[in-house]
Amino acid sequence: MKIKRIRPEKLEEAEISQIAGGDEKIIKSSKQFKFNWKLEKENDIYKIYLVDNEDTILGLISLIDIPAELRIHINLIEVSFENVGKEKKYDWIAGCLIAFACAMSIEKAYGGFVSLIPKTKLINHYCKKYGFKQFGRQLAVDNQESVDLVKKYL
Repeated sequence: MKIKRIRPEKLEEAEISQIAGGDEKIIKSSKQFKFNWKLEKENDIYKIYLVDNEDTILGLISLIDIPAELRIHINLIEVSFENVGKEKKYDWIAGCLIAFACAMSIEKAYGGFVSLIPKTKLINHYCKKYGFKQFGRQLAVDNQESVDLVKKYL
């Protein structure tokens, strides 16, 4: 998959993999993430990183597989501090992580059904940028929206 470097603008190869024991130390000691990721240890946590620099974690996502409801739930998603806002170094990090969850849902024959409960101020962002629809407090994508995210980001 590719992520977009802002300056100079170019696409760079990135990968997503499940975090390993050594990653937990990097995440904990890094000032790149504000959430306490130790609280997510019961869930499946994945990292996105540049292929040529595996030690630099650009973003994290915590996923819960809910087979009874045929969905993947994004419990937490975070982009590293340096990649948020107008001065960010890379774009498409969150898009790749969300598309990864969609691909997992498609692979499990859940119809691409992915849900999340966002902070209130991010509801419009998820709907406009990633095609989520609002269902009460939850947002979700499925079917064609999920396929479109996979095609765009993965």
